[in-house]
Amino acid sequence: MAEDRWQVTIVKYGTRQTVRSDVYLNHHLYGEPDGPIGMDYFFWVLRNGTATVVVDTGFSAAGGARRKRTTLVEPAAALDTLGVDRPAGPPVVVTHAHYDHIGNLGLFPSSPVHIAAAEYEFWTGPYADRTLLHHSVEDDEIAHLRKIEGEGRLRPFADEVEVTPGVRVIRVGGHTPGQSIVLADTTDGVVLLASDAVHYYEELERSMPFTQVANLIDMYAGFERIRGMVDSGEVRHLVAGHDPDTLGRFRRIDENTATIGERT
Repeated sequence: MAEDRWQVTIVKYGTRQTVRSDVYLNHHLYGEPDGPIGMDYFFWVLRNGTATVVVDTGFSAAGGARRKRTTLVEPAAALDTLGVDRPAGPPVVVTHAHYDHIGNLGLFPSSPVHIAAAEYEFWTGPYADRTLLHHSVEDDEIAHLRKIEGEGRLRPFADEVEVTPGVRVIRVGGHTPGQSIVLADTTDGVVLLASDAVHYYEELERSMPFTQVANLIDMYAGFERIRGMVDSGEVRHLVAGHDPDTLGRFRRIDENTATIGERT
């Protein structure tokens, strides 16, 4: 029904400048010169006439500063500007548990938190402290996930869950064991929020894995699955997780936000 369809708001809250060899796995194998590349940081807000779903919460001030990331707008301020009623406890989707995606879960003290079971189990399991994996998380943020689980607010799912009518979350893995994508039915067609299953549009177009990967085969398979959804017409709009070109592909609201669809 039209009144159940969603509007997707893309919020850019941070940025950094780096080089291609820092973001593409084994970049030298492509036989291309290295060069500068930007990386933007986003979270997403889904709303229709009656409900709100928040997808990821961005990095915390401490987590961003520790990695020398530039904060453009504090996530709490951006959420307030958008009119998100945080005390009302809107559902929060965690696409994966890296620092730049769960850094502000404390802003939602009563919300149910949806996360792939494989993601939660990995980051609370025996291999989470290994150097090549642990550098992407904050210990206190993983501890906060444990706290949410203890409070009975964690909503782990196996491979797919419908958070609410018109909003599906699907685990694809690859980047992390439980890396998930979100599909939202909007008035302008289905939107796929790739999060870090696709950091850059080029990453998908050329099947160029990101440097941080838990399972390379799953990452390639995720590219194929997402590409199939787009090519078949199931998905009309693909939103990459970190590409500086992202906002320019959609209807700009201001310097740091863009939307897809209309609230009904």
